[in-house]
Amino acid sequence: MTIARHAPASARGFTLIELLVVVAIVGILALGVVPLGELAAQRTREQDLRVALRQIRTAIDAYKRAADDGRIERKADESGYPRRLRDLVDGVPDIKTPDRRPVRFLRRLPRDPFAAATLPAEDSWALRSYASPPSSPAPGADVFDVSSRAEGSGLNGIAYREW
Repeated sequence: MTIARHAPASARGFTLIELLVVVAIVGILALGVVPLGELAAQRTREQDLRVALRQIRTAIDAYKRAADDGRIERKADESGYPRRLRDLVDGVPDIKTPDRRPVRFLRRLPRDPFAAATLPAEDSWALRSYASPPSSPAPGADVFDVSSRAEGSGLNGIAYREW
């Protein structure tokens, strides 16, 4: 005959109070992690915005240089900036080549990371024409600059529209 040994009552498991304390500690730790995750996501979107703005602005400047060098046909009353953002991707004929091969300045148009995902990349940006003053940017006959349409400010305190 074997005798079953039972553990003392104090060694059988956790009490309800011990479990509640552990759950409370885990909850407090989770509350500290959530803001860090949101901050990391915002930093990532802001970095994507910086990169996209740099790519588009560099392409706009390259288009202007090509127009000033006489590679792109333009009228005397035009500024030399692209008429629309899509021209940077679709390209424009190079009038200095015999076959008028298109000159392209971007492989694809980056989208504003703060814009709605359903919005096309071209419509996600606020446009400023060459004729509009910096204090009140407005679209016009050409694209001189782009900015984000996002409300709010970045982690650096500057409004996204002013980047």
